[in-house]
This record gives sequence, structure tokens and C-alpha cells, in this order.
Amino acid sequence: MTKLSSLGYQAAQEHESAQISLVLTWLSLAALLTLSGIGTKAWLSEYYNHALILWGFTVPVVVNMAWFAKSRNRNTQKLGLLLTVSLLFSYLIASGGESNTGPLWFYVFPPLLFFLTNLKTGTLILLLVYLVAIIVFQFPGLPFVLAEYDSDFKLRFFATLTFESIFCFVLETSRLKARNELLDLALTHEHAAKTDELTGLSNRRDMLNRLSEEFSRYQRTGHHFSIVLIDLDLFKNINDEYGHSAGDAALKQFAKIVLSVIRQTDVAARWGGEEFLLLLPDTSLIPALTLAERLRCEVAEDRFSFRGQDLPITMSAGICSVAQADSIDSMLRQADLQLYSAKEAGRNRIAPRVRSQATGARSAPGT
Repeated sequence: MTKLSSLGYQAAQEHESAQISLVLTWLSLAALLTLSGIGTKAWLSEYYNHALILWGFTVPVVVNMAWFAKSRNRNTQKLGLLLTVSLLFSYLIASGGESNTGPLWFYVFPPLLFFLTNLKTGTLILLLVYLVAIIVFQFPGLPFVLAEYDSDFKLRFFATLTFESIFCFVLETSRLKARNELLDLALTHEHAAKTDELTGLSNRRDMLNRLSEEFSRYQRTGHHFSIVLIDLDLFKNINDEYGHSAGDAALKQFAKIVLSVIRQTDVAARWGGEEFLLLLPDTSLIPALTLAERLRCEVAEDRFSFRGQDLPITMSAGICSVAQADSIDSMLRQADLQLYSAKEAGRNRIAPRVRSQATGARSAPGT
């Protein structure tokens, strides 16, 4: 579940990041139109320096868009736009814009800031820009301060801006909480849809999807893979003699053994009842046989018990490599035939047979 959740969160974050990049592209285009329009209005109103500066701010916006188009670096896109907007709003506060209305544009900043960053970073940047506003308002004689505001405007500006910032912070907190809860719920349902409830292994549907993906990869790249079809021997007798609770306990213990033996890249699934299927990527027939034999030995030597009673659990398995088949159905049929052969030969064995150091020391009955 942890691995699934991690992958799910990564996919969700990637999707969200792509959506934000798209929004930023449209915001950048809107900023270009707005700056050009307001700059033109300022020029016509004979605020020539103000118009030139506003037009000048279109340059970093265009450069940021061009750089993102080339590099596709979303972090740089965010940083570039945030820096440009911060400098623009700082200029508007210091200069006053037209008729000292420049600070009014600052109300756009808090929602944009919290949208582009996390709550902690957004709050920090907002406080820094607040500091710039305080310096401008309190020290109108500084060289870079071109505007002077009356006390009533200062009070109203900070009061309304503070309210808006807190409001945006609360809304963003609620949005993130709702988003994470929905994502957790979606991941829980996804996990349930792909997982066998009893053993925690993949279920049949998930395994079929993985087999299809692995076969497509084999067709594209030629990377071989193998499957191992496993059946717990005479498992019906366990249920009949010891009860279904004992059978369930045995299935769960078997699943733990499987997970301890297979590699991290392998996939284990409960195929149905007491049948299990292993998918072994990048594995030809001989390594697959070796792994299956190791698993058989582990199961044969492990002590299965339920409420103080020992359970006679062994397994048989049929193995097939993709090199021996031309489709997933063909692989499954051949693995099933091999499993049947192992059962007919006396159970507690794999088919086709493999001799290894392990099997030499601990050969299956009847060999």
C-alpha cells in the first residue's frame, strides 16, 4: 500500500504540476496583454516613464515563457513569474502608478502566490512584500519611493490586504485538505480494486493488466519474462479437516513467504482460491525455474500452524517463459499444463524440473 500510495501521489502531483504550468502560460499571456494595454493608456495620459517601465516588464515575461518552452522546467517557470510579479507590484507601490492607484493591483498577489507555492513559502514571500509596502509607506523620502500616501489610505490598504491574505490562506488550506482527502480515498479504492483482500497480493484483474503491459514491453524491446503458476497441494483437505479459518491463515502465511522470496521487481498475485501466479520480468526460463524451486523448498520447510495444529502445506508449480509462447493466453495454458504435470508426478515439485544446489540437498519426494 505504501508503494502504491507513493506512486499515486507522484502521479497526482505530476498532473497537478502540469495543470499549473498550463495556467501559468495563460496567465503570462494575460499579463502581456494587461501590461501592454495599461502601458499604452499611461503613454496616452502622458505618464511616459511609467508606460516605458510597464512595457519593460513584458520583457521578463516573454523571456520566462520562451525559456519554459525550451527547457520545460516548471520550477523555473514558477520562479520566473513570481519574481517578475513581485518586482512589478513593488514598483507599483513605490511609484504609485497613475494617481497613486498602483497599490490596488497588489490585491491580485495573495491568491496568485498561494496558488503557485505552498502555504509556508507563500506566507514568507507575502511577508517580505508586506515589508516593502511598510518601508514605502513609512519612508516616502527614500530615493526609490516616488509616491506618498495619506494615513487613511495606508490603514485601509493594510486592513483589506490582511483580510484578503488570511482569507486566501484559509481557502488554500481547506482546498489542500480536501484534495489530499480525495486523493487518499481514490488511492484506497484503487488499492482495493487491485489487491486481494485476504493475502494483500495483487488480484487476478491487476495481474492480467500487468501481464498485458509486460508482453507489450517484450514485443517492443525483446526483454524476456516468465510466469510461475502455483497451486497449494491438496488444499481442500486443509479446509475440510481444519476449517476455512485455518485455510485463510495458511494462505496469508504463504503470501508472506512468496514476498520474502521474489525480487522487488516481481509481481505476485492470488490467481484464484489456492492458486497463485508470479510474474518475473527480465527473467528467462532457467532463472524462473530456480526461483520457483527455491520457493518450493521454503514452503516445504516452513511450519504452517493454526491454533497449535500443524498444517501439511506444500506447493506445486508450472513455469513458462515468453520465449515458449506467442501470447499471454498461450503462456497461461502452458504454465497450467506444466502445473498439471507436476501434480501428476506426485505434487510438491515444479515442472519442468530443474536441478540446483538447493534441490541436490533437498530433493522433492519421489525424485
